[in-house]
This record gives sequence, structure tokens and C-alpha cells, in this order.
Amino acid sequence: MDTLDATDRRLLELLQHDGKMSLQELAEATNLSTSPCWRRIRKLEELGVINRYVAVLDRRKLGLNAMAYVQVQLIDHSEDTIGAFDRFVQTEPQVVECASITGSNDYMLKVVAQDPESLETFLLKRILRLGLVRSSHTHFMLRQTKSSTALPV
Repeated sequence: MDTLDATDRRLLELLQHDGKMSLQELAEATNLSTSPCWRRIRKLEELGVINRYVAVLDRRKLGLNAMAYVQVQLIDHSEDTIGAFDRFVQTEPQVVECASITGSNDYMLKVVAQDPESLETFLLKRILRLGLVRSSHTHFMLRQTKSSTALPV
């Protein structure tokens, strides 16, 4: 988006780092008074540049010790099959990310579970039982070297 100036970009950087920063702290960090700072943030929200505020949780502290990337190939590319699969992933909390991809597979899922056995159960009893999947390839995450929600602004 070309309408963002350096101050808007700085506000976005700050909010990505700490979404709970007070308006006063944001204003001071961008050399603005609170009213113009608030108006800029409101404008960024209205434009959809900022689309929500969330808490980033530590999955391990929640007992989710297994994570995997699952590549899925659907049985066909009909509108019904794609729609049914899309609805399925939207309702499954264990699927934390889903993207339609290029190549020999159709989707890449990021799935969390308590342990490898729970992940296997989810794959066998939830994903594969849908009757929509021709094949899947699971890649367990051994170690995560970077995890970020921040985008370069």
C-alpha cells in the first residue's frame, strides 16, 4: 500500500512487536500527540491494514508438543470437493494454517497436537475419513528456528 508514510510504518512495527502498547507509548515512540496517533491507527484499521489484535500463545505451555506440515492432494478439483475441504479446515482448531499451493499437492496444512500419536489420530480419523483426500504427506517439525507473526513494513 503506497499511502503509508514512515510514521504509519513505524506504528505498524510497534504494534506488531507489542499489540498492547498504550496510545501514549505509541504516540511518544512516533513523535506524535495522542489524538493524531489515534487517528492514524484508526485509519489503518479502517483500511484493513490492521485487521485484528490477538494474543500469541506458547503452544508447548498448552500441551501441544507436536506440530507438522501436512501436504494434501484432493480426490478431484470440483467445486463441491474444494468447498467441503475448505469448510472442514475452517472448523478444525488443530489446523492453525491452511494454504492452497502449487505443485503436485493442493493444500499445505500446519497442524498442532498433544503428541505424535494424537496427530496421527487426527490425520486418520478426521482428515483422511473425509473421503476428499487422495493422498497426504506429513512432515513433523523437529525444531522451530524462527516463528514470527510480524511482516516487514
